[in-house]
Parts: sequence; C-alpha cells; structure tokens
Amino acid sequence: MDMRTCEAELALVNRDFGDRHWQTRGVHLERYAQIKAQLGLKSGLRDTRKALIGAYFCHEYSYAGAALTNPSITPHPDQTGLVGGAVRIVLSMRAVGEGHISSIAFREGIVTPDGELHLLPEPRIAMAAHVCDPPPEGIPEGPVCATRYAEASLSGTVIFPFTQAQRNGLEDLRLVRFMTQGEDPVWYGTYTAYSGLAIASEMLVTRDFRTFDLLPMSGTAARNKGMALFPRKVGGQYAMIGRQDGENIWFLRSADVLDWNDGEMIVSPRFPWELVQMGNCGAPMEIDEGWLLLTHGVGAMRKYAIGAVLLDRDDPTKVLGRTATPLISPSDENREGYVPNVVYTCGALIIGRRLVIPYGVADSSIAFCSMDIDALVSELV
Repeated sequence: MDMRTCEAELALVNRDFGDRHWQTRGVHLERYAQIKAQLGLKSGLRDTRKALIGAYFCHEYSYAGAALTNPSITPHPDQTGLVGGAVRIVLSMRAVGEGHISSIAFREGIVTPDGELHLLPEPRIAMAAHVCDPPPEGIPEGPVCATRYAEASLSGTVIFPFTQAQRNGLEDLRLVRFMTQGEDPVWYGTYTAYSGLAIASEMLVTRDFRTFDLLPMSGTAARNKGMALFPRKVGGQYAMIGRQDGENIWFLRSADVLDWNDGEMIVSPRFPWELVQMGNCGAPMEIDEGWLLLTHGVGAMRKYAIGAVLLDRDDPTKVLGRTATPLISPSDENREGYVPNVVYTCGALIIGRRLVIPYGVADSSIAFCSMDIDALVSELV
C-alpha cells in the first residue's frame, strides 16, 4: 500500500475500535513486533505501517461470550478503610469464549459479616494481562510472568492462555490466601491448563494481584484436575486436596508447593447425589471444629451438586463428618444453560461464623449464597 492508503485504513481502524479499547495503538505496535520477529520483516517502517500490520493480525474476542462460571473468592490484599467487620474480596471466574477457550476474569467487592455482597461496577473496557518480558518469538513455553496494565483495574483484567500447554484454556482457578507465620501473605491459585489434547495442573502465584506468575507443576498428581491448596502448612508441609482417580477425594503432602505425588484417598462417594464421582470445591477452610471442605458430587443424569466434609485439623486424613444431602443443588429455575444441571464453586470464604459461597449456575451465570456455620456443622453426619 502507498502511505496515503495506509493512513486512511489505519484511521478507519482507529475510528471503529479506538473507543472500544485502551492502548489500541500500543497493542497494534506490540503485535507488529511479534510478527516482525516471527516472519523476519525488515526494519525501517514508519509507525503507521507498523500499526496497520499489527491491526491485520489482531481481532476482538468476547472472552465471556459462551460461559461465565466456576468462581472462587478470597480476601483482597487491600483491607484499608473498612468498618464493621466487612472484608474486601477478589472474585475469580472462569470465562469461556469462542472456540471454548477459557480465561481468568476478576471482580472486586465487599462482603459484610452477615453475608451481604457488594460487587464493584464492571468496567466498560477489559484488558488482557501481558507477558512481563515477552520472548522474541512471541509464545513463551512457561513459566510465565504476566502483569496487568497500569490503566486497568483488577475488575477489568483478564488472563488469557499464554503457552502451548494452556492454549485452549485456563480452567477453574482455585484461589487461596496462604499464610506463613511472620511473613506477608501470598495468594496461590491452582488451575487446569488445557492444550486441546492434554491437561495439566499449574499454579498462579501473586502477592498484589498486579503481577502474576503462572508456573507448571510436576509430579504424578499434577496430571489431574481439581487440586486445591490448604491455606497454611499442615505438620510442617504443604497440603493439598486432589482427585487422582477422577472419582474420590485425596489428601497430599509435599515439601515443594509445585511438586505433588502419591497421596491418600480420604473420601469416597457414599450418598446417591455423589455416586458417579466426587471432588473438591476449592481450598479447605479452617474453623474451630477442623477443616471445612466444600465438595462437588455427581449423581444420576450427571447432575452436579455441592456438599461439605469436615476434616480433623491436625490430621486431615480423618473425616469427622459430611453432608448426607447437598447444600446447593440445581433447581427448576436454574438448571438450564451452557452446561445444564450443574452448580459448582471453586472456593468460598469464611467471615466470622458465616460461610459465603459464590457458585456457577449451568455455566451461564454466577450466584451467591451464605449460611451459618453452626447450622452447617450440625448437619454433618
């Protein structure tokens, strides 16, 4: 193209998309740099040509156009300015777009001690987190450091797949605030990386929800879905809930937070609503009575429901009680959607003696409920 045509085409692109995104020109130039490295293009082009070339290799993507589901909830790093026992929270969600590609989205909010939730307004524009130091070839193999743009709030940030192992999705993030005595908290999040052919467990690590490390995990247990980290060490080691065999709930220990092997089966399907398979619904939560673990059970017609198990605080392989009937189950009003007959959560939050649970409804929306822990414990058998 001659320069006049280039300028006209770029002006058209900017007119169509400039108000729909932040940093449009910067994104186009960044995309050009990737294409230049991959194709060996010559240097010396004007920025107009670079930006237009980058635009030809970009497209808009509706990251939650197909589904929004499987939330987890954790305390926000910033708890300043709150009164009356309220807690500022980070909500993570699995967003599914075209091609069934899953990404991680966030919302911020505040939860009161009585379980009332106030979400911050959703920003008009969302921005994808970007690689801290992108390699010349454009596609890192992992591990990856990603960061959100300074202009983007956490509620307006989306983490898309970066590596070949993740290219078809980052699924079911289970966030937990991990505490070590005398140290600042760190947030861990186990998730499933899906390449389109294989799955693997990986770990998101952050201290501020501005920079994120996405780290592959190793060991025999990391080849499975649904791993959830305890919020502190147990007996001097990291502890994890897993589902090695796709049917039962397992307890694992490790000296390395990224390497997991073997384990001990601690909970098996027992009641009709969970006979097909069981799994965890997020990290165990410490209460006076022990470790409270939300579970999912799959019953007839592959209906997913949410229950709970209570584990011993000192020896989590000991099961002290479990729910004989589901806490949350699909109803006639909320069973239809992208994946029908499913309610599912990837993590809840305890405030005082109240349990707050965000949960996906038929992979099409997210609902919230809260319940009294004393009442819940009384139902365990």
